[in-house]
Amino acid sequence: MRWYRPASRERGTSRRRIGRLARSAGAFGLLLAASGCLEIDKPELALDIPESSRAARGAPDAATPALDWWRSFRSPELTSLVEQAITANFDIAVAIAQIVQADAQVRIAGAPLLPALNALASDTASKASEQLGSRGGGGSPFSRLYATSLSASYIIDFWGKNRAALNAAVETSTASRYNREVVTLTALTTVADTYFQILAAEDRLRIARRNLADSSRILFLIKQQFDVGTASDLNVAQQESLVEQVRATIPPLEETLRQNIAALAVLVGKPPERFNTRGGGLSTVTVPRVTPGLPSELINRRPDVRQAEQQLKSANYSVESARAAFFPTIQLTGQLGFESAALRMLFGPGAWFYTAAASLTQPLFDGGVLLGQFELQKGLQAQFLQAYRKSVLSAFANVEQSLIAVEQTTAQERIQQNVVKASRRAFALSEQQMNSGTVNMVTLLQVEQTLFTAEDQLILVQLARRLAIVSLFQALGGGRPPTVAVNAG
Repeated sequence: MRWYRPASRERGTSRRRIGRLARSAGAFGLLLAASGCLEIDKPELALDIPESSRAARGAPDAATPALDWWRSFRSPELTSLVEQAITANFDIAVAIAQIVQADAQVRIAGAPLLPALNALASDTASKASEQLGSRGGGGSPFSRLYATSLSASYIIDFWGKNRAALNAAVETSTASRYNREVVTLTALTTVADTYFQILAAEDRLRIARRNLADSSRILFLIKQQFDVGTASDLNVAQQESLVEQVRATIPPLEETLRQNIAALAVLVGKPPERFNTRGGGLSTVTVPRVTPGLPSELINRRPDVRQAEQQLKSANYSVESARAAFFPTIQLTGQLGFESAALRMLFGPGAWFYTAAASLTQPLFDGGVLLGQFELQKGLQAQFLQAYRKSVLSAFANVEQSLIAVEQTTAQERIQQNVVKASRRAFALSEQQMNSGTVNMVTLLQVEQTLFTAEDQLILVQLARRLAIVSLFQALGGGRPPTVAVNAG
């Protein structure tokens, strides 16, 4: 015969037991907390934010770049390539898949805050020996038991362990979204950099081929003069050497061009064998003007800084969860159902039953596992704190370095353009004077080499300026902060 205690009486007794157990078993955890072993004070960020960028020109509150910063170069092909990369870049796709994983971890971490409910149905048949059946007064040795029930269990998050774990997972999920923005910005700036490398290689190839044609033409003239005795064999040899030097610069430029086209194909998710660019040269790209804005806004614009901030927040919650593990765990379980020896009587009034229980578990000795986990989370918290501080300072440094690079490459390009202009004029005059016989071959060769070097250097400076502008866009966080939302449910 089964005896049942009235429900109200059972609940009152359970509550009193839980209260007594919680007070006694929690004494150990409270003793640790009081002794200072489990301090969880949040660390100070200690950030020194400057009022303006030292290398900035213009008002500090000038407008920051637009989100679609690549359009400011006014290159339809670059815009098309960037848009292809947004949808087809594999690194971005990996970052998106990591967001899915982080969201799944949020769901997993939130599950302990909800009760677990299970349904059970069973049909148990048993047969005793015939001797036992006869001893029992001639009863049948065969018996059958039908049962169906619902069971529920719930862990009371009294110390906030599970809630802190959920908050840590939410912050990690948010960090994964900022990581996607970091990966996206890196991929798009790499597309722009690679595209500009292609344009520069095309320009340098055109200059090399034009100089090869000019030096070959001069070689032809020198050979004509050698045939009539007005030029020496040394003059011919020197010009032939220069022609071959110019010719030798073409294969490396071809290599650079083709390799960058292949790299760009991977960035936009296409096979290199069926990918090509229209190109056209750096002159087809407009050089935009970029303003950095206020340094205080940079922290919100830079996705890597926001990612480091969310990782620090997640570490803070993980420390709280590790600390709460020292305190007792209170679990409530219950079962309600029906059981009967006859299936037709299973759901009758006399067949129902219930059980209710409360348990409390207090860790006393685990070999230092809990303390080690707590110290591990504290160490990670310190790590992410320093990483956050570094990310902020690195953001300011990146902007300063990019501004300096843009300023100096702009000045260098202007000076190099004057060098090329003067070198072209000197080459034209030297060629005229050579034809009239008023200048020697040594002077012409020197002027020719100077022009080739000046023109090639101008392309390199123009490329460096455009790469510096792209770097500045990246240092500013790509325009504005991304919209990040996480569902914690």
